[in-house]
Amino acid sequence: MTYFNDIPESNNWNMMKPINKGWSNDKKIYIKTIDGKELLLRISDITQYENKKEEFESLKLFTNMDILMSRPIDFGICNNGQLVYSLLTWINGEDAEVILPKLDNKEQYFLGTKAGAFLKQIHRIPAPQSLLNWSEKYNHKIDIKIANYKACGIHIHGVDRIIEYIEHNRSFLLNRPQSFQHGDYHVGNMIITPEGELGIIDFNRMDYGDPWEEFNRITFCASISPTFASGYIHGYFDNIVPDLFFRLMALYIATNQISSIPWAIPFGEKEVNTMLKQAQSVLKWYDDFKTYIPNWYIPDYV
Repeated sequence: MTYFNDIPESNNWNMMKPINKGWSNDKKIYIKTIDGKELLLRISDITQYENKKEEFESLKLFTNMDILMSRPIDFGICNNGQLVYSLLTWINGEDAEVILPKLDNKEQYFLGTKAGAFLKQIHRIPAPQSLLNWSEKYNHKIDIKIANYKACGIHIHGVDRIIEYIEHNRSFLLNRPQSFQHGDYHVGNMIITPEGELGIIDFNRMDYGDPWEEFNRITFCASISPTFASGYIHGYFDNIVPDLFFRLMALYIATNQISSIPWAIPFGEKEVNTMLKQAQSVLKWYDDFKTYIPNWYIPDYV
């Protein structure tokens, strides 16, 4: 890996191990230095410079937040101007989606409340004033996602009920606030440390939008642990969950099911089948969208 030689202090690295996880196009490398420090190196093509710079700078917004996450150390260009790098602190732990099923319900729920509390902190970062109105922006996104689904040639059994729910609930998008978003907030981007702490990773899809849109990925959490997913909602709302939230969460989840099939096609038949299976699970959770509160939700956890 000689193309990292122009990264400052890379001569102090004595271990470099590729990380082959996640959907990001970044190359991720675990690093251990001579003096025992653990680091995360993310490498991208130089064409991604502006995006990666914005992403790196955004991580500085979390400086005063009590969230366990990778912190920014250094950013720049390497490999004779061909690559861009971000150097971050490393969080030692295991994937939450692997560890959670091994924990008892009380621990799962507690970690869920932590996930919700962390997300609430993340959403305190305001969005730029210049952003397009959320209703206009997301309604346009819905139109594109439905059109792409209809053109993809793969059919979700029960899709009419999903689309019907979306069309009947677009009005709830009006006057929604916008904030910073993690962009891919679910158990696949969380780790649990040996001490049992929850860590949040992979902010590379950060964006701005309705803070409640972040719950569109709670499907992955609920599939692993309904207890964790319920705690996640309670932790975010301090146990007082507004009815409007459930209506909008169902809208965002429904929209995600429509878009998941065209998204999965380039990754092959296995991923398409995974998304088709998830859509059927979602339809069961919402009783074919006759209700807007999923059946896995535990309203009063004792």
